[in-house]
Amino acid sequence: AAMPTIDPPSDQPPQLATPRRAWRRWLAAPLALAAAVSSVVFVDETELVIVERLGEIVAVYDQTAPPSSDRGLHFKLPWPVSVVRRFDCRQLLLDPPAREMFTRDRKNITVSSFLAWKIADPAPATPLTSRPVVTFFRRLGDRATAESRLDARLRAALSAEIARSDLNQLLQVETSEQGPGDDSPLSDVARRTHLALVAAMGSETLRESLGIDLIDLRIRRINLPEGNRIAVYERMRTERMRIAERYRSAGGAERTRVESQARRQSEELLARAEADAERIRGEGEAEALTVLNQAHALDPEFYEFQRTLSAYSRILNDQTTLVLSAGSRMFRLLREGAPGMEPQPSSRAADALVIPETGRQSAAPGGAPP
Repeated sequence: AAMPTIDPPSDQPPQLATPRRAWRRWLAAPLALAAAVSSVVFVDETELVIVERLGEIVAVYDQTAPPSSDRGLHFKLPWPVSVVRRFDCRQLLLDPPAREMFTRDRKNITVSSFLAWKIADPAPATPLTSRPVVTFFRRLGDRATAESRLDARLRAALSAEIARSDLNQLLQVETSEQGPGDDSPLSDVARRTHLALVAAMGSETLRESLGIDLIDLRIRRINLPEGNRIAVYERMRTERMRIAERYRSAGGAERTRVESQARRQSEELLARAEADAERIRGEGEAEALTVLNQAHALDPEFYEFQRTLSAYSRILNDQTTLVLSAGSRMFRLLREGAPGMEPQPSSRAADALVIPETGRQSAAPGGAPP
């Protein structure tokens, strides 16, 4: 039988080798691109970045202040050899729901508060493993865990501080136009709670233990549970009405005092004014009499004549009948005229009206006897 022949090996690859090699090249290209992309680390202005290589921290980008800022583009080994951890470096707000708490006088209230915090900034020349962001990553891991821990501590510290104050102290109304100040009861409770949160770690600060800083803590509002809100509001209304009535009484007393003082001052002013008026009036009358006497002394006869005319002007009118004796001054004035004047015809005619038997004269119109 013939022996089978074996062909010598050929240097040419089988025909199927060419498609396989092309497939490998097409697969290697995306992998190389993905590796290149994963080797680039871009640090944003709002981020803190940790680079781990096989579980060991090899780089930390947490310098945000110029000129040592490390924001921008960096490189690392591709994933999964190196892993990037990103954290927010901005101020964050913890806003837990309102919780019921008891005051020192055993009143039940609901307290709503908020807490501002952030991952602490590193001190200069801080070792890599002691950076605050590294401590935050190792102790807390992420923001949700950090806020859960802070919420628990905030609730405990705030409850303890609320229990040290009475309800009336917490409900004191701020009368300033600027609103509650730094010395208001709620601000004081928030300040003590802030200090209690910082001191809760014992010898370690919050930055050393968790890598975070507390920026601010405020109490937004306090309220009463629905069950006893009406009763407490009524008690508060009664108390405010009592205070308002006290203010009204004090205001009424002050008004009475001011009115009495004003009335007394007015009477004193009027009395002084009347006294001054009487004095001035007396001085004026005295001066007028002096001037009048001086004028009379200059011409006594003219003074008598003026007085007679004044008497005529007061008693005579169209309906007056006057009966005069022949020796009266008025009759003499009618008959003779003023001193130093020539008798007028009317005065001579008046002589014919004289009644010798009676010595009386009628001044009535028509010469009718009186």
